[in-house]
Amino acid sequence: MTTEFLPVSPAALFAVSVPALVASDFVNWRPGRYLFKPLAALAFIWLAVSLDATATAYGRWLLAGLVFCALGDLFLMPDDDRSFLAGLGAFLLGHLLYAVAFLQLPANATGLAVSAVPALVLAAVVLRWLLPHVDVPMKVPVTVYTLVITTMLLCAGLTVGHAVAWLAVTGAWGFALSDIAVARQQFVHKARANPLWGTPLYFAAQMMLAGSVAAAVPQ
Repeated sequence: MTTEFLPVSPAALFAVSVPALVASDFVNWRPGRYLFKPLAALAFIWLAVSLDATATAYGRWLLAGLVFCALGDLFLMPDDDRSFLAGLGAFLLGHLLYAVAFLQLPANATGLAVSAVPALVLAAVVLRWLLPHVDVPMKVPVTVYTLVITTMLLCAGLTVGHAVAWLAVTGAWGFALSDIAVARQQFVHKARANPLWGTPLYFAAQMMLAGSVAAAVPQ
């Protein structure tokens, strides 16, 4: 697939837009958020498409997940509860679609066994820390979202032994850990430090997941 009509590569777009987004959020410059967040999301979708994501079942499911995550990014740009819920729903679907993508590959039971303990421990620790800070109407959605993240991590473990594994597993865990920054900002304590580390981790994780489509075997 040609991208000659575009002036920069996905990696270059990522390298410019993500630091600019972090800086914009740090100084609370909202026009910067509305400019650079869509560009940062475009970078990971562009990367997957440029790597012929549609050539494999793995790539098609993963690309669908990337699209929903990009929608989640757009929904989270405003600071209001309705937008947050819409973003939460979009990211939940993104996690599920990633899990389905991982299941397109022959499963590795050893990888699942190795990933099970850290994934379940992470879920338990996060819920124990987070739920006391969450209002009652949001406790069930937050719990469901955490369980979906855990499912994605377990499915990522099933890819061990395949060429996509190191990018898929690292990207899945980076995505999951970046959600902690979002949760802390939304429910626990609003601080400039939360997006300072959570935002670059999130977009780097999405780039890793997008890049993993290059290692999938055509089907």
